[in-house]
Amino acid sequence: MKHFFMTICMGALMFAAAGCSSAPKTATEPVSEQTETAQPTPAEDTPQANPQKTENTDMAEMTMEDGFQMDAFKTQSGKDIKLYCIKHGSLRIRYGETEFEIDPVTDLNGVVTDYTKLPKADYIIVTHEHFDHFDKAAMDTLTKDGSTIITNDSVAGIYGKGDVMANGDEKSLRDDIHLKAVPAYNTTAGHEKFHPKGRDNGFILTLDNFRIYIAGDTEDIPEMADIKDIDVAFLPCNQPYTMTPEQLNKATRVIQPKVLFPYHYGQTDMKQVTDLLKDSGVDVRIRNYQ
Repeated sequence: MKHFFMTICMGALMFAAAGCSSAPKTATEPVSEQTETAQPTPAEDTPQANPQKTENTDMAEMTMEDGFQMDAFKTQSGKDIKLYCIKHGSLRIRYGETEFEIDPVTDLNGVVTDYTKLPKADYIIVTHEHFDHFDKAAMDTLTKDGSTIITNDSVAGIYGKGDVMANGDEKSLRDDIHLKAVPAYNTTAGHEKFHPKGRDNGFILTLDNFRIYIAGDTEDIPEMADIKDIDVAFLPCNQPYTMTPEQLNKATRVIQPKVLFPYHYGQTDMKQVTDLLKDSGVDVRIRNYQ
């Protein structure tokens, strides 16, 4: 009887194990290659609700602050600059007690930033009107009495206010803060419609002689040869809307920033970028700018 009872128990255990091993596994659906459209839409190569993890380099230079990846720098006179990775094309810059928000977007394909938890901005800078750069709700949330909004003509027209800067314009925001608008456009045949020449801006933000180049949506355009003495550059990488890794490599070698943050990169393989730039002498830092 004892032997019979043990046999029944062993059989039940074997049956249960077989059932577990044959249970279906949940597969992760691959992200499909994005197709070219007349204008960027929510299908553009932007972050998804569960973005792929990226291999971040130079983690010793990065800390987490306010829930975001943050890289700290000092100007030659010892003033503090903090660069916060928000997502995709959105970043926050803190210079001393002065707050800049660049292309703030609340909800981008399910990746949500709660701007109510961040400081109000002294300056909101918007490069152009596409949905992954311009968000009225985020701008309203970040605006306070005395906030300055700086953008191109298209965004100012849609938003109803803002100081307009065109390619080549320069503005002194304070004695130690200077802003220059530079071209940002597509050059690849068939892609010019995404970012036509002369409409959108990149920006060079100078804080106490510390120069930050925020390229906006652009390819490796000839005007980059005139961009010099850059401490930190943000260059985009997601064709068909901005640059390929090869174009980013070329642009970086032309500009020669001390530090490069590839951004606006969607599903682009960042290892390809770091491999291309490994002998460039540029400090390439990968953060979560999918």
